[in-house]
Amino acid sequence: MRVAIVSAPAAKKEPPDYVRSLAKGMESMGHRVDILDLWTEDGYKLPGYEYIVVAAEPISFFSGKLPVKITKILAAGSSLAGRKSAAFIKKTGLFSSRALSNLMKAMEKEGMVVNWSDFLFNAPHAEAIGKQIGA
Repeated sequence: MRVAIVSAPAAKKEPPDYVRSLAKGMESMGHRVDILDLWTEDGYKLPGYEYIVVAAEPISFFSGKLPVKITKILAAGSSLAGRKSAAFIKKTGLFSSRALSNLMKAMEKEGMVVNWSDFLFNAPHAEAIGKQIGA
């Protein structure tokens, strides 16, 4: 299965270690995984994938808000309706559950079917979750 992981850290930087570990876990199950950076990609590649994972971080410790660019990249992938997907939030602050809810709403607004959502605590936890997706 072709899987796209949209890495959405709160600030502009390379994909964090938990995103790479999530991809490593999925690849160990035989999936072909590509990591797309939220800050450099435009989202036009997303319709070419069978499964889309969004791994995001809240903007701040005391906020459930996500980077605005997440909605823009999902809207740019025009035909995402009915696409299976997963929503993951890096557990960092007090309102992480609110951030997960906001992420799922943004994905479902584009017609995506969110069949997996969870918090990512660290790299080993992310790798273990990656091994369960699509199994």
